[in-house]
Amino acid sequence: MPTETARTGPAPGALLLCRAAPASVAPVAHLLREPMQLTRAGGDWSALVPEGRPWRDGAEPVDRVVTGWATALAVGAPWPVLALWWDSDHAGFTLASGFRRPVGFVWLASGVPVGEDEAMRTFAARLGLDPVLDVQALERLTKPDSAADARTRLRGLLAVLTRVGVSLPAGLAPGEPADRLREAAARRPDSLPVEWPGWREAVAERDTVDHSRLGPWMPWTGGPRAGALALAQVAAGLPLLVRGLRRRGSGWATAGALLLAHGAWGLAYALAHPRD
Repeated sequence: MPTETARTGPAPGALLLCRAAPASVAPVAHLLREPMQLTRAGGDWSALVPEGRPWRDGAEPVDRVVTGWATALAVGAPWPVLALWWDSDHAGFTLASGFRRPVGFVWLASGVPVGEDEAMRTFAARLGLDPVLDVQALERLTKPDSAADARTRLRGLLAVLTRVGVSLPAGLAPGEPADRLREAAARRPDSLPVEWPGWREAVAERDTVDHSRLGPWMPWTGGPRAGALALAQVAAGLPLLVRGLRRRGSGWATAGALLLAHGAWGLAYALAHPRD
């Protein structure tokens, strides 16, 4: 009888890089309801290391889960989110920024590129990378290279991202097991755990959020940006939730539910507390 070939690649894992300080990231990351470890990853960047229950339980592939998470985080905050992911067969990244369509690239485990070159140029433009030197470095990652596997490709991507301030702490390397990544992040002096505290505790973080870049976008400000964001979140959340339920995708469903809940909360708050 034929037997299934054993997989020798790395176990599925992911890192979420947010272009914001940990104090701004933590209140939004709580809403994902996924245990994570949060630490600084450069001057203007933070890294979220998820426990990864959705893909560790076999519910959904890691790339779909983290794409949904990155989309939810980026829509709910005024900064981009970069998801790096890998499994035994593939590795890649997804950049989510506001309400624009996420952009990403994929490599096979051997390093063979399967994405589109144009994605790298869009990626560079959204992050403000140099349109000549940095784009050339990124395009080299889209060309065949027998000496570069998928993990090496992700490291090459991170090397280019040092131009915009990304600096992963020691131990946070693509391809490492999730447990090892979380342990490495937890050892950082600025590290803190992120878990869903419940709505009461989440609202109690209001003072912290008010003094962050998120402040003007929060429902209790009653400002035009808060109202616009709430409407946009509801509009974006509904199709994401439907897509996740149809495909039984926990990542998309989580993203849609998060956006709907946060948007509905914002609209309800605006109705209950109209501005004078």
